[in-house]
Amino acid sequence: MELPRQNQNPKKGKALLVGVGLDNKDGHKRITKGDNFYLAGGSEETHEHMAETAIKFNEKLKAKGKRLEDVSKDEFIDIISEVSGKT
Repeated sequence: MELPRQNQNPKKGKALLVGVGLDNKDGHKRITKGDNFYLAGGSEETHEHMAETAIKFNEKLKAKGKRLEDVSKDEFIDIISEVSGKT
């Protein structure tokens, strides 16, 4: 009797960038959702920076023809560093 084969290449789940801003002092609730990201909180400036970074990150992924769940840890760090302006 042959045992059923285990899936050798299981599908990866959907990956998601999550940003949480903790510097909000004005009481305004800021939430932004997009492809591959969910952002919550932060001051207006912080939330805007998170949104710009997430959008630029998605543009880089699209230019590379990749999905977030297909990017290696090192490639993720390289892209996020590039688009956030931090090296």
